[in-house]
Amino acid sequence: MTRDGCRSPLTTHDSLHTPFTAKSERGAKKEHNTAMGRLISAGVVPARRIPGGWRLLILRAYRNWDFPKGRIDPGEAPLAAAKREAAEEAALTDLEFPFGEIHHDTAPYAGGKIARYYLAVTRQEEITLPVSPVLGRPEHHEGRWVDFEEAARLLPPRLAVVLRWARQSLGDRP
Repeated sequence: MTRDGCRSPLTTHDSLHTPFTAKSERGAKKEHNTAMGRLISAGVVPARRIPGGWRLLILRAYRNWDFPKGRIDPGEAPLAAAKREAAEEAALTDLEFPFGEIHHDTAPYAGGKIARYYLAVTRQEEITLPVSPVLGRPEHHEGRWVDFEEAARLLPPRLAVVLRWARQSLGDRP
Protein backbone atom coordinates (compact mmCIF):
# COMPACT_ATOMS: atom_id res chain seq x y z
CA MET A 1 0.00 0.00 0.00
CA THR A 2 1.41 3.38 -0.89
CA ARG A 3 1.21 6.33 1.46
CA ASP A 4 -1.77 7.88 -0.38
CA GLY A 5 -3.89 4.69 -0.24
CA CYS A 6 -3.21 3.43 -3.76
CA ARG A 7 -2.86 -0.32 -4.21
CA SER A 8 0.06 -1.59 -6.19
CA PRO A 9 -0.87 -4.11 -8.90
CA LEU A 10 1.47 -6.55 -7.16
CA THR A 11 -0.36 -6.66 -3.84
CA THR A 12 -3.12 -9.15 -3.27
CA HIS A 13 -6.65 -7.98 -2.67
CA ASP A 14 -7.02 -8.96 0.99
CA SER A 15 -3.48 -9.36 2.27
CA LEU A 16 -3.21 -5.94 3.92
CA HIS A 17 -6.68 -5.71 5.40
CA THR A 18 -7.74 -6.24 8.97
CA PRO A 19 -11.33 -7.00 9.97
CA PHE A 20 -13.45 -4.29 11.52
CA THR A 21 -16.90 -4.61 13.03
CA ALA A 22 -19.32 -1.70 13.04
CA LYS A 23 -22.95 -1.26 13.97
CA SER A 24 -25.35 -0.24 11.24
CA GLU A 25 -28.12 2.34 11.71
CA ARG A 26 -30.38 -0.49 12.84
CA GLY A 27 -27.86 -1.69 15.42
CA ALA A 28 -26.96 -4.89 13.55
CA LYS A 29 -23.27 -5.65 13.47
CA LYS A 30 -21.57 -5.87 10.12
CA GLU A 31 -17.93 -6.55 9.35
CA HIS A 32 -15.85 -4.72 6.76
CA ASN A 33 -12.28 -5.25 5.69
CA THR A 34 -10.25 -2.09 6.02
CA ALA A 35 -6.95 -0.80 4.78
CA MET A 36 -6.65 2.40 6.84
CA GLY A 37 -9.89 2.74 8.80
CA ARG A 38 -13.56 1.97 8.30
CA LEU A 39 -14.29 0.97 4.70
CA ILE A 40 -17.87 2.10 4.36
CA SER A 41 -18.47 2.60 0.65
CA ALA A 42 -17.24 1.60 -2.77
CA GLY A 43 -17.57 3.36 -6.08
CA VAL A 44 -16.52 3.60 -9.67
CA VAL A 45 -14.62 6.32 -11.53
CA PRO A 46 -16.38 5.91 -14.90
CA ALA A 47 -14.26 7.07 -17.84
CA ARG A 48 -15.33 7.49 -21.46
CA ARG A 49 -12.90 8.17 -24.30
CA ILE A 50 -13.91 10.81 -26.83
CA PRO A 51 -11.80 12.40 -29.62
CA GLY A 52 -10.75 15.25 -27.30
CA GLY A 53 -9.59 12.97 -24.47
CA TRP A 54 -11.13 11.30 -21.44
CA ARG A 55 -14.39 12.29 -19.79
CA LEU A 56 -15.37 11.20 -16.28
CA LEU A 57 -18.89 10.83 -14.95
CA ILE A 58 -19.59 12.79 -11.80
CA LEU A 59 -22.91 13.03 -9.99
CA ARG A 60 -24.37 15.88 -7.94
CA ALA A 61 -26.60 15.52 -4.89
CA TYR A 62 -27.57 19.00 -3.70
CA ARG A 63 -24.23 20.88 -3.86
CA ASN A 64 -22.03 17.81 -3.46
CA TRP A 65 -20.26 16.19 -6.41
CA ASP A 66 -18.89 12.63 -6.34
CA PHE A 67 -18.38 9.59 -8.51
CA PRO A 68 -21.07 6.87 -8.33
CA LYS A 69 -20.58 5.18 -4.96
CA GLY A 70 -22.49 3.80 -2.04
CA ARG A 71 -22.51 1.68 1.07
CA ILE A 72 -21.16 -1.86 0.92
CA ASP A 73 -23.86 -4.34 1.92
CA PRO A 74 -23.02 -7.02 4.52
CA GLY A 75 -21.18 -9.89 2.84
CA GLU A 76 -20.76 -7.93 -0.40
CA ALA A 77 -17.34 -7.55 -2.02
CA PRO A 78 -16.30 -3.91 -2.54
CA LEU A 79 -16.01 -4.29 -6.35
CA ALA A 80 -19.49 -5.85 -6.52
CA ALA A 81 -20.84 -2.93 -4.44
CA ALA A 82 -19.14 -0.43 -6.76
CA LYS A 83 -20.71 -2.03 -9.85
CA ARG A 84 -24.14 -2.17 -8.17
CA GLU A 85 -23.95 1.49 -7.17
CA ALA A 86 -23.00 2.60 -10.70
CA ALA A 87 -26.08 0.80 -12.02
CA GLU A 88 -28.39 2.08 -9.25
CA GLU A 89 -27.24 5.71 -9.35
CA ALA A 90 -26.61 6.29 -13.07
CA ALA A 91 -27.97 3.22 -14.93
CA LEU A 92 -24.34 2.64 -15.91
CA THR A 93 -23.94 -1.02 -16.82
CA ASP A 94 -21.55 -1.02 -19.79
CA LEU A 95 -18.41 -1.05 -17.64
CA GLU A 96 -15.05 -2.65 -18.31
CA PHE A 97 -12.40 -2.80 -15.62
CA PRO A 98 -9.08 -2.77 -17.53
CA PHE A 99 -7.15 -2.53 -14.25
CA GLY A 100 -9.08 -5.36 -12.60
CA GLU A 101 -9.46 -4.97 -8.85
CA ILE A 102 -6.76 -2.32 -8.49
CA HIS A 103 -8.36 0.49 -6.54
CA HIS A 104 -7.68 3.70 -4.65
CA ASP A 105 -9.02 4.43 -1.16
CA THR A 106 -9.74 7.92 0.10
CA ALA A 107 -8.13 9.13 3.27
CA PRO A 108 -10.53 8.86 6.23
CA TYR A 109 -13.19 11.59 6.20
CA ALA A 110 -16.43 12.44 8.05
CA GLY A 111 -15.80 10.48 11.22
CA GLY A 112 -13.27 8.02 9.80
CA LYS A 113 -15.20 6.75 6.76
CA ILE A 114 -13.22 5.50 3.79
CA ALA A 115 -14.47 5.17 0.22
CA ARG A 116 -12.83 2.78 -2.23
CA TYR A 117 -12.88 3.58 -5.95
CA TYR A 118 -12.26 1.35 -8.98
CA LEU A 119 -11.47 2.70 -12.43
CA ALA A 120 -13.87 1.62 -15.18
CA VAL A 121 -14.09 2.40 -18.89
CA THR A 122 -17.39 2.66 -20.73
CA ARG A 123 -18.75 3.56 -24.15
CA GLN A 124 -22.11 4.47 -22.63
CA GLU A 125 -22.78 8.14 -23.24
CA GLU A 126 -26.36 8.51 -22.07
CA ILE A 127 -26.82 8.62 -18.33
CA THR A 128 -30.14 8.41 -16.55
CA LEU A 129 -30.73 8.96 -12.88
CA PRO A 130 -33.06 6.13 -11.84
CA VAL A 131 -35.64 6.61 -9.11
CA SER A 132 -34.52 5.06 -5.84
CA PRO A 133 -37.23 2.76 -4.46
CA VAL A 134 -36.27 3.84 -0.94
CA LEU A 135 -36.35 7.59 -1.61
CA GLY A 136 -39.07 7.71 -4.27
CA ARG A 137 -36.80 10.00 -6.32
CA PRO A 138 -33.33 9.80 -7.88
CA GLU A 139 -30.44 9.86 -5.39
CA HIS A 140 -28.74 12.60 -7.43
CA HIS A 141 -29.91 15.79 -9.07
CA GLU A 142 -27.47 15.83 -11.98
CA GLY A 143 -24.96 13.68 -13.81
CA ARG A 144 -22.28 15.16 -16.01
CA TRP A 145 -19.42 13.90 -18.22
CA VAL A 146 -16.47 16.22 -17.49
CA ASP A 147 -12.79 16.49 -18.33
CA PHE A 148 -10.16 16.22 -15.59
CA GLU A 149 -9.95 19.98 -15.09
CA GLU A 150 -13.68 20.42 -14.53
CA ALA A 151 -13.71 17.37 -12.27
CA ALA A 152 -10.93 18.95 -10.17
CA ARG A 153 -13.01 22.14 -9.81
CA LEU A 154 -16.23 20.37 -8.85
CA LEU A 155 -15.16 17.40 -6.74
CA PRO A 156 -14.44 17.81 -3.02
CA PRO A 157 -10.79 17.93 -1.86
CA ARG A 158 -10.98 14.39 -0.42
CA LEU A 159 -11.27 13.07 -4.01
CA ALA A 160 -8.21 14.91 -5.37
CA VAL A 161 -6.00 11.85 -4.83
CA VAL A 162 -8.54 9.58 -6.55
CA LEU A 163 -8.77 11.97 -9.49
CA ARG A 164 -4.96 12.18 -9.78
CA TRP A 165 -4.74 8.35 -9.65
CA ALA A 166 -7.39 8.03 -12.40
CA ARG A 167 -5.58 10.53 -14.60
CA GLN A 168 -2.23 8.78 -14.16
CA SER A 169 -3.77 5.35 -14.72
CA LEU A 170 -5.63 6.31 -17.89
CA GLY A 171 -2.84 8.38 -19.38
CA ASP A 172 -3.10 8.14 -23.15
CA ARG A 173 -4.81 4.72 -23.20
CA PRO A 174 -7.06 4.30 -26.23
